[in-house]
Amino acid sequence: MRILLVEDDPEIARRLAAALAEASFVVEQAEDGEMALFLGRTNDFDAVVLDLGLPRLSGLEVLKQWRREGRDMPVLVLTARDAWTDRVDGLNAGADDYLGKPFQNAEVVARLRALTRRSAGRSSSVMRRGDIVLDPEAGTVQRGDDAIELTARELKVLAYLMHRAGRVVSQGELIDHVYSLDETRESNTIEVYVARLRKKLGKDAIRTIRGLGYKFA
Repeated sequence: MRILLVEDDPEIARRLAAALAEASFVVEQAEDGEMALFLGRTNDFDAVVLDLGLPRLSGLEVLKQWRREGRDMPVLVLTARDAWTDRVDGLNAGADDYLGKPFQNAEVVARLRALTRRSAGRSSSVMRRGDIVLDPEAGTVQRGDDAIELTARELKVLAYLMHRAGRVVSQGELIDHVYSLDETRESNTIEVYVARLRKKLGKDAIRTIRGLGYKFA
């Protein structure tokens, strides 16, 4: 999943970004409200971690503007503010969840997984499509009784295709959700990963929709 992390404290941002990357999230970062507003308007994210106390534009105002513009990605608000009224303001502005500072990185990861599950209409983190079962937390894939060994990047491609099962996913969308903005992006690498997945899971697992992209069967 592709996550936007908005946090102006460099140390908190560094530690949380590392924890999210370790949990197989693709992470983009913003250090102030204006950059967060721009990235949220111009990119598709599966969820946002948003600090309220931001320079240039407050996190609350960023959230309000996103929602007014129809940006409906799940938002987990982080704040050091203790007043219950701040929590109410965040939730009323469109936040989906709320976590006070200090926090444990593992809890942020767990809450993001819960938010993305709910947004996809799933109650469990384990994804099942036919006889293919993917557990993103354990990093395991099975087809029937057979365990399938995947690389980290192959796992990301499969997880996103299964997350969007039933929909056509373009190469560009896959690239955005597999690579961060500062990584080298080449469309032909997606073709390579899809070919490898078909070899490991079966040719029928992923369909090519000519001129549009891929669809998980």
